[in-house]
Amino acid sequence: MRIAFTTKGKDWDSQMDPRFGRTDYIFLYDDESEETLIEDNTAIQNAAHGAGPQTAKKLFDLSPDILITGNGPGGNAAEVLKKSELKIYIGAGNMTVKEAYSAFKEGRLDAN
Repeated sequence: MRIAFTTKGKDWDSQMDPRFGRTDYIFLYDDESEETLIEDNTAIQNAAHGAGPQTAKKLFDLSPDILITGNGPGGNAAEVLKKSELKIYIGAGNMTVKEAYSAFKEGRLDAN
């Protein structure tokens, strides 16, 4: 299973980014191979419009099964993501990536 996290940094101890569209990084973890991949999304900070759909496209290119984020995708991004099989979990905004992964495994995050 491939799990994507919206983060402010590049490792397990990084803070989760509560935002989806303007997240700094997408931290991807494959729990079968235990491999991680970091997708830099910092260029999106300068986008005047369409940050959510642009981040959604980047996310689709990574092919995760699950997205873990803070507040959840906003309007336009949510519409784009609804068309996929992606399972979205919210409520991890005040956690580190490691804490968010544990919360997901323990069923403590809300399905969106």
